[in-house]
Amino acid sequence: MKLTIVLLALVGLVAAVSIPATTNKVTVADHAFLEKQKFLLEIVYRVEDPLMFEEYIKLGQRLVNDQTQYSHFDYNMERFYESYKMGALLPRGEFFGALVRTHHKQAYALFNYFYYAKDWETFQQNVAWARIHVNEGMFVYALTLAVIHRDDFQGLILPTIYEIFPQYFFNSKFIYAAEKFDYNTWSKYTQYEKEFNDVYYQNNKYYNQDYFYMKDFKTYQWWKLMGIGENWYAAEKNYPLRENTYEIVGDEKYASFMKDVNIFWHPVDYTRDIEFFNEHSVLSYFTEDLGLNSYWYYLNMDYAFFLNGDKFGLNKDRRSELWIYNVEQLLSRYYMERLSHGFGDIPELSWYHAYEYGYDPELVSFNGAGYTYRKNYFEIQSYGNFDMLNQIQSAYKRIYGIIESGVYTTRDGHKIDLQQPEAVEYIADYLQGNVDIFDKYVLNSWYMLSHMLIANTEYNQFEVIPNVILNYETMMRDPLFYSLYKQISTVYYLYKQQLTPYTREELALPGVEIKRVGVSEMVTYYDLVDFDVTNLMNDKMVIVDGQFVWDKALYARQMRLNHKPFNFDITVQSDKPQKVVIRAYYGPKYDEYGRIISLNQNRQNFVELDEFVYELSAGENVIRRSSDDFYWTVKDRTTYTELYRYVMAAFDGKYALPLDISEPHSGYPDRLLLAKGWAGGFPVQLLFYIAPYQATVEQAYNFDASYSAGIGSGARYVDNRPFGYPLDRPIDEYEFFVPNMYFVDASIYHQNTLKQYYEGYKNYGQFDYSYYNNYYTNYFH
Repeated sequence: MKLTIVLLALVGLVAAVSIPATTNKVTVADHAFLEKQKFLLEIVYRVEDPLMFEEYIKLGQRLVNDQTQYSHFDYNMERFYESYKMGALLPRGEFFGALVRTHHKQAYALFNYFYYAKDWETFQQNVAWARIHVNEGMFVYALTLAVIHRDDFQGLILPTIYEIFPQYFFNSKFIYAAEKFDYNTWSKYTQYEKEFNDVYYQNNKYYNQDYFYMKDFKTYQWWKLMGIGENWYAAEKNYPLRENTYEIVGDEKYASFMKDVNIFWHPVDYTRDIEFFNEHSVLSYFTEDLGLNSYWYYLNMDYAFFLNGDKFGLNKDRRSELWIYNVEQLLSRYYMERLSHGFGDIPELSWYHAYEYGYDPELVSFNGAGYTYRKNYFEIQSYGNFDMLNQIQSAYKRIYGIIESGVYTTRDGHKIDLQQPEAVEYIADYLQGNVDIFDKYVLNSWYMLSHMLIANTEYNQFEVIPNVILNYETMMRDPLFYSLYKQISTVYYLYKQQLTPYTREELALPGVEIKRVGVSEMVTYYDLVDFDVTNLMNDKMVIVDGQFVWDKALYARQMRLNHKPFNFDITVQSDKPQKVVIRAYYGPKYDEYGRIISLNQNRQNFVELDEFVYELSAGENVIRRSSDDFYWTVKDRTTYTELYRYVMAAFDGKYALPLDISEPHSGYPDRLLLAKGWAGGFPVQLLFYIAPYQATVEQAYNFDASYSAGIGSGARYVDNRPFGYPLDRPIDEYEFFVPNMYFVDASIYHQNTLKQYYEGYKNYGQFDYSYYNNYYTNYFH
């Protein structure tokens, strides 16, 4: 069983963790650690409900305001405390937007109360107090930041954001059904439904399956084909469905921990019952994917724009360069998905003209308020907030002028040559709008204002209507997100265009040649997974002898894109033993019209697959690399319910809980590596490039690599090359192709895993577990 107890792990699409070799020793959580972990898991349980743990209620009666109990106490904290006494904090039950200026100020101050607390006791009291008195969204936001960034909290985690707030990830239809369901009468309810279905479907001569289920069928409505309907069903197996279940189903300890949990699941549809249809709707399986959206959320938690890079060690990780490269990579991945559906470039965003693609998220906030929708051909300027719009436009005008001149001249006369390598951080700081921006006279809040303008939120507005663009965990659902961030990425691309292309001498690695590359078949398909949404349950909490009994769990069963494992076989000839770095990318071969895209134009569309250090031997080397080995991707995480049961078993002395880094929060979902593709094969090209290992200094390791990825340690990269190397600069095709580089054509095939249900399903009305057995792991083969 690989169980994660990790601060927050691999974040970047490129931030490979270069960690020291570890021993076989397994770190096991002691009782003090387990007490802290237990507290964190319980304090966010049903966070939108009143706190029900009596010991925490007693603990949270007072915010610690004694300045001697903090390593740092600033003006923001003073203002927060005064606002609390005056009743001016964002009330509980109100929508919280991380990119709403007024909300951000209070959330930052609350984070300071958590982060600068001198000891666990002060921290715990403040957290318990905030759980009772502070807005739910603000509380979770500040707590997540503190758990991530406190050095003394390495190893402690919170449940994932989609487990704490399922409302931000599932449509309102499901949320309402889950919150209203009566679990005490569940068995009778399902029996009545079964009797009705058996009689109706078996005896109704007018029943037409093709019409009834296929007329409006979508891939994400798989439950219609199985005849399950939108009713509740108990899981027929005592474990949730996820792609790495094979690791635990044979574990006797796991079975003993979970045997007393009554598991319920409910089929979930993506939010496609919308009024304003457009071509973006068909991409919902990708843009609304829980893993994709939580990935962006945790990236912006790890490298939050308002945290000082030097104080928090983020500049050691090349914070802003990493952030903008992630933006580029996410846009490239989205573009690949568009191409697989025959769509072209990501639409441009104009602040003064109508935006074609409307969006209705069909989400509901935890307070019951629905999210706003945007109609097709929406005009941002129609809101009339011209002062905010002018500030945003001024920020763009200034950065375009800087890039055009080739020199960054600050207001105090300091000049920065943009041709120098270090200039990349100055440009990236500006684009992220972070506090490290070199020119302090320049307004660095334009990034936040861009989101507020789109969401029709005023500069000093406090009570805000829910809008997906105001929070990291929801904004990637909206097509406008990709157009907005394409505008940011375009600025960075223009800066990179000013750089001199690499020469043949710079790219070549003398004595090393890639002779050939074999690529196994790349196949995508839709599989099923259970997401833990137990926080939605409305039944009574069971407390026995002062101890919470977690005896029920609720899972949302949803279909999502996945791919079968694939691998590369790279044959390399080397004239001597040497240490190298091997990088692998894939990108489109043709545009939406079937035209070959020039390499220089296409370089920004490549998605990084892998990056690793390898020791070449003299002579021929055959290197096999599996998709399971890729450094920045993760499988499904241990769910909230499972994690709590493990922690409590260890807390009671029945289990030795290991600390490891096998399921990092912020790793990119492995299953979303490949675009959906076509049944007949979607043409792509892969690039393999070998460079000499290049590191200027030996990395210093001040973290335990067994359960922490070392955010802010400066030890997160394979080498010190630019992100995206060698595709990070304009390409001179007369100089670019060298023996240590290799292109290979390939295809991505999509397999229709639901085809077996189109012509009649023999186990009608029941979930098909053979589907799960066939398409998850080799455990079942």
